[in-house]
Amino acid sequence: MEIQQSGNRFYIDDKAEITFYTQGEDTIVINHTFVDPSLRGQGIAKQLLNRVIDYARENNLKIVPLCSYAVTAMKNDASVQDVLK
Repeated sequence: MEIQQSGNRFYIDDKAEITFYTQGEDTIVINHTFVDPSLRGQGIAKQLLNRVIDYARENNLKIVPLCSYAVTAMKNDASVQDVLK
């Protein structure tokens, strides 16, 4: 399954997505993560989140996790502290 990007959305077909919006010039806010029940348990949400983290690093952006999945996944992960705002 290939992760695609359309604007402020990374997605896999119509089965999984993570969305964000910009806040100021150097910050993005992750506001939604969805994975269809048929794909759950396969690490898809983490793959989508990692793609947003890569995007933030590539563009020198900070991330504010707002959706519950992103908050939980990022808060105790030392490897992403460089992009957290």
